[in-house]
Amino acid sequence: MEYNFRDIEKKWQAQWNASGAYKVSNDSPKPKFYVLDMFPYPSGAGLHVGHPLGYIASDIYSRFKRLKGFNVLHPMGYDAFGLPAEQYAIDHGVHPAVSTDQNIKTFRRQLDNIGFCYDWDREIRTSDPSYYKWTQWIFLQLFNSWYNRKEKKAVPIDSLIKIFEKEGNAGYEIPHDKYQIAKTGKRVFTAAEWASFTEKEQQEILMEYRLAYCGYGEVNWCEALGTVLANDEVINGVSERGGYPVVKKKLRQWYLRITEYADRLLEGLDRIDFSESMKEMQTNWIGKSYGAEISFSLKGHNDSKLTVYTTRPDTIFGVDFMVIAPEHELIESITTPDHKQAVEDYITYVKSRSERERMAEKKITGIFTGAYALNPFNGREIPVWISEYVLAGYGTGAIMAVPCGDERDHKFAQHFNIPITNIIGSAYDGTEANPTKDAKLENSDFLNGMVMRNAMEVVIKKVEEMGIGVRKVNYKMRDAAFSRQRYWGEPFPITWKNGIAYPLSESELPLELPHVDSYKPGPEGEGPLANIGEWTSRDLETNTMPGYAGSSWYFLRYMDPGNNTEFCSRKASDYWGQVDLYIGGTEHAVGHLLYSRMWTKALYDLGFIGHDEPYKKLVNQGMIQGSSRFVYRIHGANKFVSFGLKDQYSTDAIHVDVNIVDGVELDMEEFKKWRTEYATAEFILEDGKYICGTEVEKMSKRLYNTVNPDDVVNKYGADTFRMYEMFLGPVEQSKPWETKGIEGVHRFLKKLWRLFYDDVKGKVWTDEKATPAELKVLHKTIKKIEEDTERFSFNTSVSGFMVCVNELIELKCHKKEILENLLILLAPYAPHISEELWHLLGNNSCILDAAFPKLNESYLVESSKEYPISVNGKLRTTIVIALDASQSDVEKIVLDNEVIQKWMEGKPHKRIIYVKGKMVNVVV
Repeated sequence: MEYNFRDIEKKWQAQWNASGAYKVSNDSPKPKFYVLDMFPYPSGAGLHVGHPLGYIASDIYSRFKRLKGFNVLHPMGYDAFGLPAEQYAIDHGVHPAVSTDQNIKTFRRQLDNIGFCYDWDREIRTSDPSYYKWTQWIFLQLFNSWYNRKEKKAVPIDSLIKIFEKEGNAGYEIPHDKYQIAKTGKRVFTAAEWASFTEKEQQEILMEYRLAYCGYGEVNWCEALGTVLANDEVINGVSERGGYPVVKKKLRQWYLRITEYADRLLEGLDRIDFSESMKEMQTNWIGKSYGAEISFSLKGHNDSKLTVYTTRPDTIFGVDFMVIAPEHELIESITTPDHKQAVEDYITYVKSRSERERMAEKKITGIFTGAYALNPFNGREIPVWISEYVLAGYGTGAIMAVPCGDERDHKFAQHFNIPITNIIGSAYDGTEANPTKDAKLENSDFLNGMVMRNAMEVVIKKVEEMGIGVRKVNYKMRDAAFSRQRYWGEPFPITWKNGIAYPLSESELPLELPHVDSYKPGPEGEGPLANIGEWTSRDLETNTMPGYAGSSWYFLRYMDPGNNTEFCSRKASDYWGQVDLYIGGTEHAVGHLLYSRMWTKALYDLGFIGHDEPYKKLVNQGMIQGSSRFVYRIHGANKFVSFGLKDQYSTDAIHVDVNIVDGVELDMEEFKKWRTEYATAEFILEDGKYICGTEVEKMSKRLYNTVNPDDVVNKYGADTFRMYEMFLGPVEQSKPWETKGIEGVHRFLKKLWRLFYDDVKGKVWTDEKATPAELKVLHKTIKKIEEDTERFSFNTSVSGFMVCVNELIELKCHKKEILENLLILLAPYAPHISEELWHLLGNNSCILDAAFPKLNESYLVESSKEYPISVNGKLRTTIVIALDASQSDVEKIVLDNEVIQKWMEGKPHKRIIYVKGKMVNVVV
C-alpha cells in the first residue's frame, strides 16, 4: 500500500470542507486563542512559494493550540481595496471589482491546495459593501470625536461643543499649534465669541479638534498614478509602484489625528510582546523628544521671527548657522535678490524627493538664503541656510546648527566652509563633532564653566523669562494622511455644503462606490469620482480612503462577520479579545501596525471594545528568497557558455526561469522554447551539461525566480511543501528557496508511511504493547515537539520528527500505541497524512479533536550509560552499563569483555577504578 499523497490530500480537503471541521463558535466552554495572519492583498500573480511561509507557521500553531484544548479562531480574508488592485485593473483593461474577484478565486484555490485550517465562513473582503459599511461607520465615529487631553482619551465631539458654549476653549488648546482663528487672528476664544461665530466658522474650529479631519497639506503627488502617496511609497523621487515621478503638492486631504495618541502608542509597547527591533522602529517613528522652542530675530525683518525647536538649548552660543526646510514659509520673504535663483533651483530639486530619501541622503546639499538670524543673547549674526535634511513637519521646520556638537551640522559646516565655534573646549578635537552632555561650556557667556546637562534647564528658564521661547515636547510622527485621489477605495460618508463637511447619517451607510469606466483623475487633482455627475451633484466627497483603512480594524470583524447591526458585538469582542498571535512581515512596522493600534485605542475610548491593544504577540516571519539562475551569452552571438567556462569569453549574465533548471543544470530544449529569440541558441557545455550560475535575490517574477506552490504541491504534496517551508530555517529569518532540497522531506514522509504500511506487505502496524525503549523515543519527541512548537521553532520540530522516525525504524517499532501519538504530534505540520493514517488505525473522529499527548518524564530518565573503559589509563572501548550497577557487577561486565581481555594480555588485574556515571579504568 503506497503513500498516494495526491489522492489522500484531495480526499481530506474535501472531507474537512464538507464536515465543517474548521468551523469556530463564539460560544464555547474552552479557553479562546486567536491566531491571525496579516491581511493579504490578492495580487494578479497569485501566490509564489514565499508567500505561504507565515500562513503555514500560523496554521501549525492554530492546530497545535486546538490539540491543546483551545477554541481557536484562525480566519482569512482579503485586503482588496487600494492602489495595487486599481493599477492592476488599469494595466489589464478590466474593472477592479472583476480583477479582484478573479484574483481572490486564484488565491483561495492555492490556499485550499496547501490545506489550511481557516474558518472560511468568516472570510471578509475590504471591497465588499457589507464590510466597508462598517469602515465608513468607524470613520464617522472618528470624525465625530475629539481627543480630550485632560482625560487622555477620545470622547464625542458634542461634549466639546458644550464646553465651548459654556466656557470657550481657554482650557482646551487647539491641537495644531500654528492654527489661528480667521475671524480674530487668535487661538483662544470665549463662550460669547463662540456664540458669535457663524456655522462655517464654528465647523472650521471643530475640524481642528476632530480625530478624523480635513485640511490642506503638502503631499507626495504622482501625476501618472493620479494620487497621493505615503512617504513609504516613494523611493528616490519616484513611486514604488511603477517608478513614476513624484512631486510635492498642496491638496485638500483627510487626516487621522494619530499624534494625539503618540504617548499612549509608546506606553502600549511595554504591554505587548513585539520584538525589540519592532518596538524600536515604532519608537523611532513616533520620535518623542524634550527641548525648547526659541525665536530668533531676523536682520532687516523686524516683523518676522525664525522659531526653532532644539533638544539642546545648552548649545545656544555654539550656533554657527540656521537651517530651514525647503518648504518653510519664510523663504520667499527673507531670501535676498542675489540668492533668489539659486534658492528656487534648489527647492525644485528637493520637491522631487520623498522625506525618507531626504533623511537617508548621505550627500550634503544646501543653499544660502542671504539672510541672517540674530542670537537672542549676544546679537551675533547667524547665516540662514536651506537644506533637505530639515523637514517642514518636524518641530518648526527650522533648526539651530551647532557643528562642534552635532556630526551632521559639522559635515555641513565643513562642506560649505562655515566657521565653527568651539563651546566644549578639549572635548572637541576639530575633526569630528562630540554630542556630549558632560563637557563644561566655554565661549558661552553666562553659561561658562557650567556642565552642559545642567545648563539646559538654565537656558529654558531664561528664554521663557525673556518671552522668546517655551519648554516643548516634540514628536517626529505626523498625522496620518487618510485620503487618496483614486477610485478603488472606500468612499467617504461626507457631503460638502458651502465649504462645510457634513457626515452622512448611519442609516445611509454603506455609501457604495459607483461603477465607472474611466479611472482618470478629476479636475485640480481630485479623484476619478469627481468626473461622475451623479456623485458631484450630491456634493459627495470625491477622495476615497487609503489602502490601510480596511486593514486597521479587520481583526475585529472576524470575531463577528455576519453581524448586520454593528461592526462587532461587544459580547464577541469581549470573548475573543486581543489577537493572541499575529504573524506578518516587518514591512508593516510603522504603517498598518501603528494605524490599527490607534483605531483600537479610539474604539476602546468610545466604549465599543474592551481592550486598547489589538495584538498580544507579534511574530515577524522572514522572507523566502529566490535562488536565481543565470545563463551566460557570448557578446554578439546567440551562443551560451556554461558557468565554469564563462571566464574564457566576454559574456552577459541573463536571468533564466528557475523552473527549466534542475538544480543548476539547464534543460536546453525547454530553454529554446522559453523565448522565441532563444529558439536557435547554441551551447558550450561542461561534461555534456549546461551549468547555470546562481545568486540569492528577492523572489520576483521580474527575476524569473518565482516558484508556484501549485507545482510543488502537485509534485511532492502539500504536507511535504508545508514541512519543507518550515525546515528551511527559523521562521523569523530570511532564507533562499531550493526546490531540490524538498526531496529529503518527501523521503521522510514515505519513511513515516512505511512504519504503518509496507509497499508490498501492506499493513504492518500492530496492537502490541510498547517497550521502554520505544516509549522513551515517543516521550522524548513529545517533549521536543511541544517545546519547539510553543516557541515557534518549527524547523527544529521537523528535525525532531525525522530523528524520531529514524529511531523507530531502528527499533523496528510498528506499534499503534506509539504511532497513534506520533500522528497527533505531526498533525499540525502534515495534516493530510496524519488524518489518513489516524483513520487507518481505526479512529473515526477528526485527529484535531484528539488530545495532545501528555509527557511522562519518567520515560526520559536514563537507566544506563555508555561508559568509557580504559586499561592502564588508555581508552580501549565503551560498554553500556546500568546506572544502578554495583562495583562487583561492573567488574564482572568489564572483565568478561573480549576487547578488555585482549588488552590485559592474560595478566591479572590489580584493581578496577569505577567512578559512577563517569568512567571505568582497569589497572593491570
